[in-house]
Amino acid sequence: MPDKLSPLDFLSASSEGVILDVRSPGEYERAHIPGAISFPMFNNEERAAVGTCYKKEGKDKAVELGLSIVGPKLASWVKSAKKLSQGKPLLIHCWRGGMRSGSMAWLLETAGLSVKLLIGGYKAYRHLVLKNLANPLPLHVLGGKTGSGKTEILLEMKKRGFQVIDLEGIAHHRGSAFGHLGLAPQPSSEHFENLLFQELSQLNHQQTIWVEDESRHIGKVFMNLEFYNQLRDAPVLFLDIDAQYRLPYLVEVYAQYPKELLAEAIEKIKKRLGGQHYQKAMACLEIDEFEEVAAITLQYYDKAYLHGLEQRDPEKIKRLEVHSLDTQKQVDAILPHIMNA
Repeated sequence: MPDKLSPLDFLSASSEGVILDVRSPGEYERAHIPGAISFPMFNNEERAAVGTCYKKEGKDKAVELGLSIVGPKLASWVKSAKKLSQGKPLLIHCWRGGMRSGSMAWLLETAGLSVKLLIGGYKAYRHLVLKNLANPLPLHVLGGKTGSGKTEILLEMKKRGFQVIDLEGIAHHRGSAFGHLGLAPQPSSEHFENLLFQELSQLNHQQTIWVEDESRHIGKVFMNLEFYNQLRDAPVLFLDIDAQYRLPYLVEVYAQYPKELLAEAIEKIKKRLGGQHYQKAMACLEIDEFEEVAAITLQYYDKAYLHGLEQRDPEKIKRLEVHSLDTQKQVDAILPHIMNA
Protein backbone atom coordinates (compact mmCIF):
# COMPACT_ATOMS: atom_id res chain seq x y z
CA MET A 1 0.00 0.00 0.00
CA PRO A 2 1.31 3.51 -0.80
CA ASP A 3 2.22 5.87 2.00
CA LYS A 4 -0.52 8.36 2.85
CA LEU A 5 0.73 11.85 3.70
CA SER A 6 -0.81 14.94 5.28
CA PRO A 7 -0.74 18.08 3.10
CA LEU A 8 2.34 19.43 4.92
CA ASP A 9 4.22 16.14 4.63
CA PHE A 10 3.10 15.83 1.00
CA LEU A 11 4.55 19.26 0.17
CA SER A 12 7.74 18.46 2.06
CA ALA A 13 8.13 15.19 0.14
CA SER A 14 7.64 17.02 -3.18
CA SER A 15 11.17 18.44 -2.92
CA GLU A 16 12.46 14.95 -3.71
CA GLY A 17 9.49 13.64 -5.67
CA VAL A 18 7.17 14.36 -8.58
CA ILE A 19 3.58 15.52 -7.97
CA LEU A 20 1.01 14.01 -10.34
CA ASP A 21 -2.39 15.71 -10.36
CA VAL A 22 -4.86 13.10 -11.66
CA ARG A 23 -7.83 15.49 -11.74
CA SER A 24 -9.25 16.53 -15.11
CA PRO A 25 -7.42 19.13 -17.23
CA GLY A 26 -10.12 21.69 -16.44
CA GLU A 27 -9.68 21.25 -12.70
CA TYR A 28 -5.90 21.53 -13.09
CA GLU A 29 -6.08 24.63 -15.29
CA ARG A 30 -8.32 26.44 -12.81
CA ALA A 31 -5.81 25.94 -10.00
CA HIS A 32 -3.29 23.36 -8.83
CA ILE A 33 -0.44 22.73 -6.42
CA PRO A 34 2.53 24.72 -7.81
CA GLY A 35 4.96 22.34 -9.49
CA ALA A 36 2.37 19.59 -10.00
CA ILE A 37 2.16 17.87 -13.39
CA SER A 38 -1.25 17.32 -14.96
CA PHE A 39 -1.74 13.54 -15.24
CA PRO A 40 -5.50 13.20 -15.74
CA MET A 41 -7.36 9.95 -15.28
CA PHE A 42 -10.31 11.40 -17.23
CA ASN A 43 -10.40 14.27 -19.69
CA ASN A 44 -13.03 16.96 -19.14
CA GLU A 45 -15.71 15.21 -21.20
CA GLU A 46 -15.05 11.81 -19.63
CA ARG A 47 -15.22 13.24 -16.12
CA ALA A 48 -18.54 14.90 -16.93
CA ALA A 49 -19.90 11.64 -18.34
CA VAL A 50 -18.90 9.63 -15.26
CA GLY A 51 -20.36 12.30 -12.97
CA THR A 52 -23.65 12.31 -14.86
CA CYS A 53 -23.79 8.51 -14.75
CA TYR A 54 -23.21 8.55 -11.00
CA LYS A 55 -26.09 10.97 -10.44
CA LYS A 56 -28.53 9.17 -12.73
CA GLU A 57 -27.60 5.49 -12.34
CA GLY A 58 -25.58 5.23 -9.14
CA LYS A 59 -22.05 4.42 -8.07
CA ASP A 60 -21.80 0.90 -9.53
CA LYS A 61 -22.71 2.00 -13.05
CA ALA A 62 -20.37 4.99 -12.79
CA VAL A 63 -17.51 2.70 -11.76
CA GLU A 64 -18.23 0.41 -14.72
CA LEU A 65 -18.20 3.37 -17.09
CA GLY A 66 -14.97 4.65 -15.54
CA LEU A 67 -13.29 1.27 -15.95
CA SER A 68 -14.33 1.07 -19.59
CA ILE A 69 -12.76 4.49 -20.16
CA VAL A 70 -9.48 3.93 -18.34
CA GLY A 71 -8.85 0.33 -19.40
CA PRO A 72 -7.16 1.14 -22.74
CA LYS A 73 -5.04 3.83 -21.06
CA LEU A 74 -3.34 1.74 -18.35
CA ALA A 75 -0.19 0.78 -20.24
CA SER A 76 0.42 4.32 -21.50
CA TRP A 77 0.00 5.72 -17.97
CA VAL A 78 2.64 3.36 -16.61
CA LYS A 79 5.01 4.25 -19.43
CA SER A 80 4.50 7.99 -18.95
CA ALA A 81 4.80 7.75 -15.15
CA LYS A 82 8.10 5.87 -15.36
CA LYS A 83 9.45 8.53 -17.69
CA LEU A 84 8.38 11.32 -15.32
CA SER A 85 9.60 9.54 -12.20
CA GLN A 86 13.25 9.09 -13.15
CA GLY A 87 13.65 7.03 -9.98
CA LYS A 88 11.91 9.60 -7.75
CA PRO A 89 8.77 8.91 -5.70
CA LEU A 90 5.46 9.81 -7.34
CA LEU A 91 3.15 11.93 -5.19
CA ILE A 92 -0.39 11.49 -6.38
CA HIS A 93 -3.57 13.37 -5.59
CA CYS A 94 -7.06 13.96 -6.93
CA TRP A 95 -9.82 16.23 -5.59
CA ARG A 96 -10.66 14.48 -2.31
CA GLY A 97 -8.17 11.62 -2.13
CA GLY A 98 -10.75 9.17 -3.43
CA MET A 99 -11.04 6.67 -6.24
CA ARG A 100 -9.08 8.53 -8.91
CA SER A 101 -5.87 8.92 -6.91
CA GLY A 102 -6.32 5.55 -5.17
CA SER A 103 -6.75 3.71 -8.46
CA MET A 104 -3.80 5.46 -10.07
CA ALA A 105 -1.63 4.78 -7.03
CA TRP A 106 -2.54 1.07 -7.12
CA LEU A 107 -1.68 0.83 -10.83
CA LEU A 108 1.68 2.60 -10.58
CA GLU A 109 2.71 0.78 -7.40
CA THR A 110 1.82 -2.52 -9.06
CA ALA A 111 4.11 -1.48 -11.90
CA GLY A 112 6.98 -1.16 -9.41
CA LEU A 113 7.00 2.60 -8.83
CA SER A 114 7.33 4.32 -5.46
CA VAL A 115 4.01 6.05 -4.73
CA LYS A 116 2.70 8.38 -2.02
CA LEU A 117 -0.86 9.68 -1.65
CA LEU A 118 -2.21 13.00 -0.36
CA ILE A 119 -4.74 12.42 2.41
CA GLY A 120 -7.88 14.37 1.58
CA GLY A 121 -6.57 15.32 -1.86
CA TYR A 122 -6.42 18.82 -3.32
CA LYS A 123 -9.32 19.83 -1.08
CA ALA A 124 -7.17 19.22 2.02
CA TYR A 125 -4.30 21.16 0.43
CA ARG A 126 -6.64 24.11 -0.16
CA HIS A 127 -7.72 24.01 3.46
CA LEU A 128 -4.05 24.29 4.43
CA VAL A 129 -3.55 27.23 2.04
CA LEU A 130 -6.50 29.21 3.35
CA LYS A 131 -5.63 28.48 6.98
CA ASN A 132 -2.08 29.76 6.47
CA LEU A 133 -3.13 32.89 4.59
CA ALA A 134 -5.27 33.78 7.60
CA ASN A 135 -2.33 33.42 10.03
CA PRO A 136 -0.76 36.68 11.33
CA LEU A 137 2.12 37.88 9.16
CA PRO A 138 4.76 40.59 9.83
CA LEU A 139 3.84 42.58 6.72
CA HIS A 140 5.21 46.01 5.87
CA VAL A 141 3.87 47.85 2.83
CA LEU A 142 5.77 49.90 0.27
CA GLY A 143 3.39 52.56 -1.02
CA GLY A 144 3.55 55.17 -3.73
CA LYS A 145 1.51 56.59 -6.58
CA THR A 146 1.38 54.93 -10.00
CA GLY A 147 4.74 55.07 -11.76
CA SER A 148 6.85 55.23 -8.61
CA GLY A 149 8.75 52.08 -9.54
CA LYS A 150 7.63 50.19 -6.43
CA THR A 151 8.01 46.73 -7.97
CA GLU A 152 11.56 47.45 -9.09
CA ILE A 153 12.39 48.79 -5.63
CA LEU A 154 11.05 45.65 -3.97
CA LEU A 155 13.01 43.40 -6.30
CA GLU A 156 16.18 45.35 -5.52
CA MET A 157 15.42 45.05 -1.81
CA LYS A 158 15.10 41.30 -2.30
CA LYS A 159 18.54 41.22 -3.93
CA ARG A 160 19.88 43.00 -0.85
CA GLY A 161 18.54 40.35 1.48
CA PHE A 162 15.14 41.68 2.51
CA GLN A 163 12.11 39.38 2.55
CA VAL A 164 9.81 40.40 -0.30
CA ILE A 165 6.61 39.10 -1.86
CA ASP A 166 5.99 40.44 -5.39
CA LEU A 167 2.18 40.33 -5.51
CA GLU A 168 2.00 41.84 -9.00
CA GLY A 169 4.56 39.32 -10.24
CA ILE A 170 2.47 36.45 -8.89
CA ALA A 171 -0.69 37.97 -10.42
CA HIS A 172 0.96 38.72 -13.79
CA HIS A 173 -0.44 42.23 -13.66
CA ARG A 174 0.82 45.72 -12.76
CA GLY A 175 -2.46 46.79 -11.21
CA SER A 176 -3.76 49.49 -13.57
CA ALA A 177 -5.92 49.28 -16.69
CA PHE A 178 -2.64 49.03 -18.60
CA GLY A 179 -1.19 46.45 -16.21
CA HIS A 180 -1.71 43.34 -18.33
CA LEU A 181 0.31 44.60 -21.30
CA GLY A 182 3.30 42.42 -22.13
CA LEU A 183 2.63 39.92 -19.35
CA ALA A 184 1.51 36.29 -19.29
CA PRO A 185 -2.19 35.47 -18.75
CA GLN A 186 -3.32 35.92 -15.17
CA PRO A 187 -3.84 32.95 -12.86
CA SER A 188 -7.24 32.39 -11.29
CA SER A 189 -7.73 33.94 -7.86
CA GLU A 190 -7.55 30.44 -6.39
CA HIS A 191 -4.24 29.67 -8.06
CA PHE A 192 -2.92 33.09 -7.02
CA GLU A 193 -3.57 31.99 -3.42
CA ASN A 194 -1.68 28.74 -4.02
CA LEU A 195 1.30 30.63 -5.44
CA LEU A 196 1.21 33.18 -2.62
CA PHE A 197 1.15 30.39 -0.04
CA GLN A 198 4.16 28.78 -1.74
CA GLU A 199 6.10 32.07 -1.59
CA LEU A 200 5.20 32.69 2.04
CA SER A 201 6.20 29.14 2.99
CA GLN A 202 9.77 29.95 2.00
CA LEU A 203 10.04 32.98 4.29
CA ASN A 204 10.79 33.51 7.98
CA HIS A 205 7.58 34.71 9.59
CA GLN A 206 9.50 36.11 12.55
CA GLN A 207 11.03 38.79 10.31
CA THR A 208 9.49 41.60 8.26
CA ILE A 209 7.95 40.70 4.90
CA TRP A 210 7.67 43.57 2.41
CA VAL A 211 4.82 43.82 -0.09
CA GLU A 212 3.57 46.49 -2.46
CA ASP A 213 0.46 48.49 -1.65
CA GLU A 214 -2.43 47.04 -3.64
CA SER A 215 -6.19 47.19 -3.87
CA ARG A 216 -7.91 43.89 -3.28
CA HIS A 217 -8.06 43.16 -7.01
CA ILE A 218 -4.93 43.02 -9.15
CA GLY A 219 -6.36 42.91 -12.64
CA LYS A 220 -8.79 39.98 -12.59
CA VAL A 221 -7.23 38.43 -9.50
CA PHE A 222 -8.98 39.00 -6.16
CA MET A 223 -6.78 38.68 -3.12
CA ASN A 224 -7.69 36.40 -0.25
CA LEU A 225 -9.68 38.56 2.18
CA GLU A 226 -7.81 37.53 5.34
CA PHE A 227 -4.45 38.26 3.71
CA TYR A 228 -5.72 41.52 2.21
CA ASN A 229 -7.02 42.73 5.58
CA GLN A 230 -3.55 42.19 7.01
CA LEU A 231 -2.02 44.15 4.12
CA ARG A 232 -4.42 47.02 4.73
CA ASP A 233 -3.63 47.05 8.45
CA ALA A 234 0.17 46.89 8.03
CA PRO A 235 2.58 49.85 8.42
CA VAL A 236 3.19 51.76 5.18
CA LEU A 237 6.32 53.46 3.89
CA PHE A 238 4.83 55.90 1.36
CA LEU A 239 7.25 57.15 -1.28
CA ASP A 240 6.13 60.62 -2.30
CA ILE A 241 7.51 61.03 -5.82
CA ASP A 242 6.53 63.98 -7.98
CA ALA A 243 4.85 63.36 -11.34
CA GLN A 244 7.80 64.91 -13.18
CA TYR A 245 9.84 61.81 -12.26
CA ARG A 246 7.05 59.31 -12.78
CA LEU A 247 5.87 60.40 -16.23
CA PRO A 248 9.06 59.45 -18.14
CA TYR A 249 9.02 56.07 -16.40
CA LEU A 250 5.45 55.37 -17.48
CA VAL A 251 6.21 56.41 -21.04
CA GLU A 252 9.22 54.08 -21.09
CA VAL A 253 7.18 51.15 -19.80
CA TYR A 254 4.00 51.53 -21.86
CA ALA A 255 4.74 53.49 -25.06
CA GLN A 256 6.35 50.38 -26.55
CA TYR A 257 2.97 48.66 -26.91
CA PRO A 258 0.68 48.97 -29.96
CA LYS A 259 -1.61 51.98 -29.89
CA GLU A 260 -4.74 49.85 -30.24
CA LEU A 261 -3.90 48.09 -26.95
CA LEU A 262 -3.25 51.40 -25.22
CA ALA A 263 -6.54 52.73 -26.58
CA GLU A 264 -8.37 49.69 -25.20
CA ALA A 265 -6.82 50.33 -21.78
CA ILE A 266 -7.85 54.00 -21.84
CA GLU A 267 -11.37 52.92 -22.82
CA LYS A 268 -11.59 50.86 -19.60
CA ILE A 269 -11.25 53.99 -17.47
CA LYS A 270 -13.26 56.30 -19.76
CA LYS A 271 -15.99 57.00 -17.20
CA ARG A 272 -13.48 57.66 -14.45
CA LEU A 273 -11.47 60.06 -16.61
CA GLY A 274 -14.55 61.95 -17.76
CA GLY A 275 -15.51 62.59 -21.37
CA GLN A 276 -13.28 65.61 -21.94
CA HIS A 277 -10.15 64.02 -20.49
CA TYR A 278 -10.86 60.77 -22.31
CA GLN A 279 -11.15 62.53 -25.66
CA LYS A 280 -7.95 64.47 -25.04
CA ALA A 281 -6.05 61.32 -24.03
CA MET A 282 -7.18 59.53 -27.19
CA ALA A 283 -6.22 62.51 -29.36
CA CYS A 284 -2.76 62.70 -27.76
CA LEU A 285 -2.30 58.97 -28.23
CA GLU A 286 -3.05 59.32 -31.92
CA ILE A 287 -0.20 61.84 -32.40
CA ASP A 288 2.27 59.98 -30.13
CA GLU A 289 2.15 62.47 -27.26
CA PHE A 290 2.61 59.64 -24.79
CA GLU A 291 3.70 61.79 -21.86
CA GLU A 292 0.51 63.82 -22.09
CA VAL A 293 -1.52 60.61 -22.18
CA ALA A 294 0.28 59.49 -19.05
CA ALA A 295 -0.30 62.85 -17.36
CA ILE A 296 -4.05 62.66 -18.03
CA THR A 297 -4.42 59.12 -16.72
CA LEU A 298 -2.26 59.92 -13.69
CA GLN A 299 -4.82 62.49 -12.56
CA TYR A 300 -7.27 59.63 -12.05
CA TYR A 301 -4.81 57.11 -10.63
CA ASP A 302 -3.23 59.58 -8.18
CA LYS A 303 -6.65 60.56 -6.81
CA ALA A 304 -7.66 56.91 -6.52
CA TYR A 305 -4.45 55.96 -4.72
CA LEU A 306 -4.58 58.86 -2.28
CA HIS A 307 -8.22 58.05 -1.52
CA GLY A 308 -7.18 54.49 -0.65
CA LEU A 309 -4.30 55.78 1.47
CA GLU A 310 -6.70 57.98 3.44
CA GLN A 311 -8.61 54.87 4.50
CA ARG A 312 -5.57 53.61 6.41
CA ASP A 313 -4.57 54.44 9.97
CA PRO A 314 -2.54 57.69 9.56
CA GLU A 315 -0.30 56.71 12.46
CA LYS A 316 0.89 53.70 10.46
CA ILE A 317 1.93 55.77 7.42
CA LYS A 318 5.46 57.09 7.10
CA ARG A 319 6.00 59.52 4.21
CA LEU A 320 9.32 59.88 2.46
CA GLU A 321 10.03 62.33 -0.35
CA VAL A 322 12.13 60.78 -3.11
CA HIS A 323 13.53 62.82 -6.00
CA SER A 324 14.72 60.10 -8.31
CA LEU A 325 13.43 57.10 -10.22
CA ASP A 326 16.83 55.42 -10.26
CA THR A 327 16.12 52.18 -8.42
CA GLN A 328 19.52 51.95 -6.76
CA LYS A 329 19.28 55.53 -5.47
CA GLN A 330 15.71 54.95 -4.30
CA VAL A 331 16.70 51.92 -2.27
CA ASP A 332 19.73 53.70 -0.86
CA ALA A 333 17.43 56.56 0.21
CA ILE A 334 14.93 54.34 1.98
CA LEU A 335 17.40 51.95 3.62
CA PRO A 336 17.61 53.94 6.87
CA HIS A 337 13.81 53.75 7.11
CA ILE A 338 13.48 50.01 6.53
CA MET A 339 16.50 48.50 8.30
CA ASN A 340 14.70 48.22 11.63
CA ALA A 341 11.18 47.69 10.32
